Amino acid sequence: MRYNRVLVKLSGGAIAGDKDWGFSPGALNHIADEVLKLHTLGVQVSVVVGGGNIFRGELGEEWGIERAEADNIGMIATVTNSLMLRGVLKSRGDVDVRVMTAIPIDTVAEPFIRLRAIRHLEHGYIVVLAAGTGNPYVTTDYPSVQRALELRAEALLAAKNGIDGIYTADPRRDPSARRYKQINYDTVIQKNLRALDQSAVLMARDHGLPIHVFDFDTPGTMCQICQGEDAGTLISHNGDILAE
Repeated sequence: MRYNRVLVKLSGGAIAGDKDWGFSPGALNHIADEVLKLHTLGVQVSVVVGGGNIFRGELGEEWGIERAEADNIGMIATVTNSLMLRGVLKSRGDVDVRVMTAIPIDTVAEPFIRLRAIRHLEHGYIVVLAAGTGNPYVTTDYPSVQRALELRAEALLAAKNGIDGIYTADPRRDPSARRYKQINYDTVIQKNLRALDQSAVLMARDHGLPIHVFDFDTPGTMCQICQGEDAGTLISHNGDILAE
């Protein structure tokens, strides 16, 4: 097994599925199935999910909501998504799932305590991490890297919808764009490839955390990555390699 402990980063869009907003039962079932497959392999799994299916920053701008307040609303949206994901995981598998939040909501979830989260993982629980770091002005990319490092995860699995990695250009606009099989952190930053927020890539680079960017719509990809297969794009300290 290449990785024994990982953090999976999902967007709120993964929960919405084909919809622009809200919840898709089919998408939630797909997420649960993929996470449970990974857990069944014996991989210790934590999950960070965004809140874009409920509230997005552009709505805050449209309504004149200041950024700090809009980000607080977004963090609450991630709590809702995390609780929804816990419910679906529990309904589809005999596994303990803990939701831990960076902001105190003690009646529905545990507070995030690093060593307690690590202990949950060691006991075979799936840990869903909500509300980012509890602070505004960051997207879920940065907290995903931070939590992965805090929990001693061996890799971050950054799930994308409808694209299977990082390309030299936008493949929807440039037919000649090619996918990177692996890419250096510095290339992502210097070329501003927008796979993740630059602050997240910088933190991962400084601590040597591998990031796998892959198409979450393809079943079994996370298991393939953890078992050592090359799927999507690996961001690491290695040199750039384009896929065949």
